[in-house]
Amino acid sequence: MKVMVDLCVVPIGVGISLSKYIAECEKIIRDAGLKAHLHPYGTVIEGDWDQVFSTVKKCHQKVHSLGSPRIFTNLKIGTRTDREQSMEDKIRSVNNKL
Repeated sequence: MKVMVDLCVVPIGVGISLSKYIAECEKIIRDAGLKAHLHPYGTVIEGDWDQVFSTVKKCHQKVHSLGSPRIFTNLKIGTRTDREQSMEDKIRSVNNKL
């Protein structure tokens, strides 16, 4: 099943700046070959359900291995069974109505 998720990983107990942890997650997402779009408060990822969630798990494992004792993750999940839809399709649909 195809899935689109909005992933926001927040390491806790590592100080104020989190960019080095987020950069490591972005590397994992890229290495997985998933289509993704980084935005100021997270990353939208689309792909096969199992591959996307395996990648989310790897992000958690990596952030913990970098010294974060806790992680708070906000995850929004969207699936469709009537047709495939990409991030670009969703944005284009809204822009066409503007």
